[in-house]
Amino acid sequence: MNTSWWNGWHFMRWFRLGFGILLGVQAVSLQDSFAGIVAVFFLFQAFTNTGCCGSEGCALPAARSNDRIMENRSGNEVK
Repeated sequence: MNTSWWNGWHFMRWFRLGFGILLGVQAVSLQDSFAGIVAVFFLFQAFTNTGCCGSEGCALPAARSNDRIMENRSGNEVK
């Protein structure tokens, strides 16, 4: 069993899991295949910790290096 599936659960993973289960129950009770496909999609996202942009796709980029800022402060023009 992959232990990373059970680590790092945050609000959005719990939300996707709950929404996927809710849609899955509705898909079975209403015999709706589209709701079933959407439920599988949300359950997949919850268990693999992915979103529409991939794992942590909406995270902020890493801090930039101060090298370029220091060049600008020393009087050199950056073109």
